Amino acid sequence: MVRDLVCLSHLRWDFVYQRPNHLMARAARDRRVFFVEEPTDAGTALPHLTTAMREGVTVVTPHLPAGLTADARFVALRSLVDDLVRAERIRQPVLWYYTPMALPWTRHLRAAATVFDSMDNLAGFRGAAPELLRLEAELVERSDLVFCGGASLHERMRHRHRASHSFPSSVDVAHFARARAGLPDPADQAAIERPRIGYAGVIDERVDVALIDGIAKARPDWQVVLVGPVVKIAAEDLSTRPNIHRLGMKDYAELPAYLGGWDVGWMPFAHNDATRYISPTKTPEYLAAGLPVVSTSIRDVVEPYGAQGLVSIADGVAAATSAIEAALAGPHADRARIDMFLASRSWDRTWAAMAGLVDELAGRDLDGRAPSRRPATDLVRSGAGVGQPSAAVVQAGLAEASSAASQMAAGRAGRAGRAG
Repeated sequence: MVRDLVCLSHLRWDFVYQRPNHLMARAARDRRVFFVEEPTDAGTALPHLTTAMREGVTVVTPHLPAGLTADARFVALRSLVDDLVRAERIRQPVLWYYTPMALPWTRHLRAAATVFDSMDNLAGFRGAAPELLRLEAELVERSDLVFCGGASLHERMRHRHRASHSFPSSVDVAHFARARAGLPDPADQAAIERPRIGYAGVIDERVDVALIDGIAKARPDWQVVLVGPVVKIAAEDLSTRPNIHRLGMKDYAELPAYLGGWDVGWMPFAHNDATRYISPTKTPEYLAAGLPVVSTSIRDVVEPYGAQGLVSIADGVAAATSAIEAALAGPHADRARIDMFLASRSWDRTWAAMAGLVDELAGRDLDGRAPSRRPATDLVRSGAGVGQPSAAVVQAGLAEASSAASQMAAGRAGRAGRAG
């Protein structure tokens, strides 16, 4: 049978459109999917949930009073997720984790299968919670399946879990191939001169801001176009050279038009803990858009893209300048060979393979399973309706609100940084 799926994510659905969006939107084609975002500390009087439909997915956002202690947050979140499950009549779903930080308030749930989709090494990100590695170890132990967003992550996980599978970053080829058709240049990009060297993605500690500045300084006749939100780094750390153009966050639907107006797709990633295991989705997206691609030597880009001659690898200002010059001059990698490679990396194929593994497990009779993997308690508890916190939660929230000044930092530190 096809089970409901409850996804616990550190990323918001309406943030940069990436792996969780692609997979959960496809999952929702044949099952109910509840995408539970990280909670917000919005200063609300009482804990509550809001929901919205996105591409067939029910996006669930927990809202908590500001200043709750870690214990009060745990009680509130556990109550809210139980209320969601009861109100929506969710029974023995697939629990799909992107963040181990959701484990403390969901580990009591009884699931048909538990999946950890490791899309990033969140412990390497700036601001990661001290308990993240401990919770990740527990989640790996509790999981029936571990999916890894690239070869480096799989190398990290395959000795820790008997059912670890590598599912690298995939691509919606048809979506990005529209860039090859000569789409109208977006208004905020149309006046930028050529050649354009473009980057699309989150601009955070994974991006080498010094390299970007160095290229812009070395070649003032090149225009560096940056599309995406700036997160977790100070605005003053970004270069303000006149040939660097920060266009901000764009909707996923708009990206082909932006990429279609570039001459080179660039991935100026830094080498640090946050990039050690990344498998950038923009690699196949740039290629599907018809762009020549230059990247720093990120392991999951070097192999297979660099090794197969699909992407040029260059670190440092001098090497990157030479590689971009060569990309601008052409000729580019064989388009037919690129498209053949990308055909094996579609999100549809990736989800179909994942779903096959998950549904094989989730279709089993839970009564015959060993109880050591998770509690045997009922998933649904009695209590208030969705958005109506229990008396215990309300009392905990109000009692702890007076300690807001000292506890807000601790509460925020308990969440992993967003991934890109």
